[in-house]
Amino acid sequence: MECGRCGSPLDRPGDYCLVCHTANCDAVVLDIAEDRARLTMLDEEDVLGETTITTRPEEEGEARVIERRNFAGLIADELRRKRPETVFAAGDRETIRAVRAETHYEFYRVAGEDPVAAVLDRRGDRALEVVETPPKEKLGGRHTTLIGGRTGRRAISTVAEHPHVKKIVPGPIDAGGTGSQSGLRAKVTRADGNGNVRLLLRDGSSVQENRIVTTAMDRETGERVRDDLNEALAAADLQD
Repeated sequence: MECGRCGSPLDRPGDYCLVCHTANCDAVVLDIAEDRARLTMLDEEDVLGETTITTRPEEEGEARVIERRNFAGLIADELRRKRPETVFAAGDRETIRAVRAETHYEFYRVAGEDPVAAVLDRRGDRALEVVETPPKEKLGGRHTTLIGGRTGRRAISTVAEHPHVKKIVPGPIDAGGTGSQSGLRAKVTRADGNGNVRLLLRDGSSVQENRIVTTAMDRETGERVRDDLNEALAAADLQD
């Protein structure tokens, strides 16, 4: 493959051009299993090519931890060769979490048996507005207290970092819920007709419902944002 700008040869599909300093793909789709990871490079709705990275899964224990860390490192190195704007990931959650920790790209989980087709279908839809407001400035409303202490603030921060979230409005705290023994848990509920969702925080017997205003324009696109938010909360160990 050659660079789309200067024509210099690239070692692998979608590589960042070190001659003219130009990115040749804007997104990478990761499909990760225990023994291999397939990376598909996209430029808008065009598939530029694929790269596969393999590993030999070890038994549980220290060897498994080291093998998974090395596997995630190889995937992260390949992503750095591309320098994409966005990474879409499907498959093994622990490996995805490790790759995400080693890189600084926008990560979105994607579901389905064919993650590349799912991403291409999503990209064919009308793009949602990206919010440039810093996450800390998205919190507003009359109620300022959040349940769960530091963990509750981490859940709110995880949601606020999403580029399609415009505002978070904390609600009152209901102390009459069913007790939980697992610490604070967070879940984003089904989108309404305007594409907005709600973040439920549960900590012991306390429950707090927080309104999330998004840039989605209807229930369908709001459900897409909801899926992204729940995946981000799960990746942060804030869901069962």
